[in-house]
Amino acid sequence: MTDYAFTHLRHVALAVPDYEKQLSFYTEQWGLSVAGSDGDVTYLAAEGSPESYIVRIRKDADKRLDLISYGVADADAVDALAERLGRGGVQVVGEPRDLQTPGGGYGFRFFDNEGRTIEVSADVAPRAHRKIEEGESIPVKLSHVVVNSTDPESTVAFYEKNFGFQVSDILMHPRMGKMMWFMRTNNWHHSMAIARGPHPALHHASFEMRGIDEYMRGTGRMLRGGVEKIWGPGRHQAGNNTFSYFLDPNGNTMEYTTELEVLEEDTWHPHVYDFSDPAVSDQWGTANAMDEFVAAKSFNDVDKGLFVAPPV
Repeated sequence: MTDYAFTHLRHVALAVPDYEKQLSFYTEQWGLSVAGSDGDVTYLAAEGSPESYIVRIRKDADKRLDLISYGVADADAVDALAERLGRGGVQVVGEPRDLQTPGGGYGFRFFDNEGRTIEVSADVAPRAHRKIEEGESIPVKLSHVVVNSTDPESTVAFYEKNFGFQVSDILMHPRMGKMMWFMRTNNWHHSMAIARGPHPALHHASFEMRGIDEYMRGTGRMLRGGVEKIWGPGRHQAGNNTFSYFLDPNGNTMEYTTELEVLEEDTWHPHVYDFSDPAVSDQWGTANAMDEFVAAKSFNDVDKGLFVAPPV
């Protein structure tokens, strides 16, 4: 039996210096829609998702990961979690309250062990959405978020202890040891992954496409549009999902994916995969080779937002 505190991943929020280029990229190339705007903050939705928005972009002099947002079951769960985290010594950023962002809801924020801001919420109004049609190469939803950590073992333990996350699989290397932990908060293989990195930062955010054809069409659209490709197209072994990684205008890594594995949790046992085996990184053998130069693209800049709450 699992005891997940979170129901699902809601959205990721980024602060960027080049705000206009970022908005142009996500709306004109990546395939998201504007769900609302408030001055130097814009909320972007996926046409196939009931989430009120899946990406928030904020203009700021410093680039940072503002926050990662998760859903919980109801308002009582919000209050209970805030109280439990406070008693456990987790730094809570304000008391639970009504949210003033698109969709409203009730929630609060806290800092994780490395200073990232995490938001939890319930009772957020669903957005009118639609079925993504065959051949339509735009994101259906936000799939998962991966963060870099200088102490991934402690970060994994923080999310296991406080929120009931389960490790689905681990990537290791014979020389470097364990390098990435895939973690779930429902039966999807992962909604978060923790990667060993030189500093805490966003590693990448991933967007689910309708299917293989739509995923490949989206990948091709990025290539034809001159967006810098980091890695892909290919199919990972851990999670069994496809991947194509690109850099957005402010240097954040974004992924198109599809077919992320849904687990039979009662019988699932985590694997430890050796990613020096090329078939672990890419079962198809179609992606460019993963090497230190490719990996460095997702180290990202040092996140200046640690233990600093972003504006509401």
